[in-house]
Amino acid sequence: MRISFNRIGETTPTHFQTLQPIVRIGSDPASNDIVLSNPYISPSHAVINRNGDAWELTPLGDNEILVGDQAIRMGERSILSRTASIQIFPFTLKIDHTEAADDDTLLVDRISELVLRIHRDLLARLDVDDTDESRRQSDEFLIQVEHDIDELSRLHGLQDAGNRDLLVHAASMQTRGHLLRQVIEGDHASHGQEERWTVLLSSNHDFDRKLQTLATTIEQDLSPQPRTSLTKRIADIEGKFADAWTTALDRHNLNGENPFVQYLAKCHVKKQVKDILFGYGPLEDLIRMPNISEIMVVSRDKIYVEKEGVLERSGRRFVSDEVTVAIIERIVNRVGRRINTAEPLVDARLLDGSRVNAVIAPLALSGPCLTIRKFPSKKMLIDDLVKKGAITTVVKEFLKACVEVGCNILISGGTGTGKTTMLNCLSDFIPEKDRIVTIEDTAELQLQKDHVVRMETKTANLEGTGEYTIRDLVKNSLRMRPDRIVVGECRGPEALDMLQAMNTGHDGSMTTIHANNAEDVIGRLEVLVQTAADLPVSSILSQIGSAIDIVIQLTRMRNGRRCVSQVTEFIGYDKAEGVLRTKDIFRLDGETEDAKLMPTGALPTFMGELIENDMIDLSSFYR
Repeated sequence: MRISFNRIGETTPTHFQTLQPIVRIGSDPASNDIVLSNPYISPSHAVINRNGDAWELTPLGDNEILVGDQAIRMGERSILSRTASIQIFPFTLKIDHTEAADDDTLLVDRISELVLRIHRDLLARLDVDDTDESRRQSDEFLIQVEHDIDELSRLHGLQDAGNRDLLVHAASMQTRGHLLRQVIEGDHASHGQEERWTVLLSSNHDFDRKLQTLATTIEQDLSPQPRTSLTKRIADIEGKFADAWTTALDRHNLNGENPFVQYLAKCHVKKQVKDILFGYGPLEDLIRMPNISEIMVVSRDKIYVEKEGVLERSGRRFVSDEVTVAIIERIVNRVGRRINTAEPLVDARLLDGSRVNAVIAPLALSGPCLTIRKFPSKKMLIDDLVKKGAITTVVKEFLKACVEVGCNILISGGTGTGKTTMLNCLSDFIPEKDRIVTIEDTAELQLQKDHVVRMETKTANLEGTGEYTIRDLVKNSLRMRPDRIVVGECRGPEALDMLQAMNTGHDGSMTTIHANNAEDVIGRLEVLVQTAADLPVSSILSQIGSAIDIVIQLTRMRNGRRCVSQVTEFIGYDKAEGVLRTKDIFRLDGETEDAKLMPTGALPTFMGELIENDMIDLSSFYR
């Protein structure tokens, strides 16, 4: 970003250029990047900071700032346009944060445009229907698709002399993708059988063997230690591949005129087009990556992912909004949901159980928006949480005893803190003899039990009938002779039915809720219950105190670490004081990112039962 500034009336500006995400403006030379010396300027007068792809200005001084014709005062914010004009009396500033795209970005744009044109021409030739699985698995049809893509690539000039750089870049993407798949699938032998359309049927076996050799050589250059973890190997490939590819080109004397490079480029284009026709487009590879836990499509050219709890740009993009919508429709149609302009948002899931939320126009203003919470390929166990530092061994044993003895458990936390994971882990401790009924908006629980009845909500049909909500299913579950009821999440009037179920003999039931801490759970439940019935607060608190035994609070730290921050017992409603009594059994010993979950010294009221049944070691609470 470049900022030019000068005093009003002066013609020669001073220029300031930076790549940093924050620029401080004021009269104090010691604490500002741009120093404006004048009595009207405060020591710290304003700050300009990057927010995603946009830049914002926030005044910090007493005097207002003009951004264009708009007056901005202290505490307010203004998003700066590409060539914004700012007046901080008696100075004028001009912002120019148009950034020249690098060569790789331009090449990605050119490949995306080529894929878009080929995809549109291919649709005009073929009759591809998502519901026709037989054609999607037919070798004859798929070979025809690949030959058509080859022909259209040639017609659109992929192999023209002026596109040599494009060929090399596409070849690098094909090699990088092959290497990543090789590393991931080699580490996960039971990755699962590939669908037929993912296989390149019109392949050249000699070139494929050459690609395998090239990919193996690059991997050895990037990760010479064969015992390196999968996460580290993936990170090395993603971060260092560009340099390794350049070295490989020089070593083997490869360029855009080489038939092997041209073959790789055509394979990359085929894969991109086939992913759009049959799969999830640019998300196809992201879904396969084991180190990615969430995928967030902000707009067609902004796709973010979460790795190890940290958000970052994926580098992927959709070729158009129409393709994004088509892939969203494919996802929701396969699980019996729908999305259109009349119903522009939907909750759904992938076939592997991954949670999906999609929003399209007219609600989504910047283009179709898609969020995928990935379903882990391997079910996480409670011991995995101990290894990751999410809980301690002492807490694990305590929670196991709570589940076995039949405590009603509420798991609380914010978005992405691991509530469903914790619910899955605790379900492993439910005795085999118990009959379990699970109720979810989108099925994602992984209960490894024989006697489990799974139910999922259903939206209304085109006539507006046939809807079944969480509350409907909770009510129905009471007629199904359950020993335990497990609800994926309470976020509406079903909270009342869940409390009543817990209070009427269904001990050992579990659910999750969104709340910041164990104390906030009480207020959150009050609000949810009152959406179902106009009950006095005292009655609601009495119901909560009788129904819930243990609240497990989950937190996500700034460094991405997810952990249990509180284990709290709800003791009961105190009529005299009019409050619900709670007691922290375990709590984080601080607010730092390396804080540990420690016993508070308080014991639960049912501790005697746990000790009597030899379910817990009392001394562990004081170690």
